[in-house]
Amino acid sequence: MIELLKILSTLAVPLVILIIVGVGAFKKVKVYEEFVEGAKEGFTTAVRIIPYLVAMLCAIGMFRASGAMDFLTSALSPITGAIGIPSEVFPLAVIRNLSGSGSLGLMTDLAKTYGADSFIGRLSAIMMGSHETTFYVLAVYFGSVGVKKARHAPLSGIFADIISVIVSVILARAMFL
Repeated sequence: MIELLKILSTLAVPLVILIIVGVGAFKKVKVYEEFVEGAKEGFTTAVRIIPYLVAMLCAIGMFRASGAMDFLTSALSPITGAIGIPSEVFPLAVIRNLSGSGSLGLMTDLAKTYGADSFIGRLSAIMMGSHETTFYVLAVYFGSVGVKKARHAPLSGIFADIISVIVSVILARAMFL
């Protein structure tokens, strides 16, 4: 099973790129020109979202510096332990909702501390791949296009994040324990 996953992960990105270029060529789309035009739009969008990004990063910094993360982790550890989430990985589940780079830093620290091939290392990698940065998406993407009323998006995103954490634990336990 692990060998099959290694082969699939090695081929995934080149196959996606090949399929995109192939479909573009088949439909007679100027792939390079469209790519450059998309890059221009991406740069313009990046400039528009800077204020939202700064606000989100400040909020994350305040959340971590205030000790709220440690308090939340210790308060919920009986529940997370009961459903099989190691307490070391729980902060990753919380921070991943807020920041991709912050959660990458936590995952890197977990891999250095426990080892990339440990259960905690593998679980954190699965969580990183399946969990979305919901509040980052809401702040930056909704802000960049001027969405004022998110309606059901925050609750839907949080629900999906909770499900992804649970499924990550189930998969990690099934594959690596």
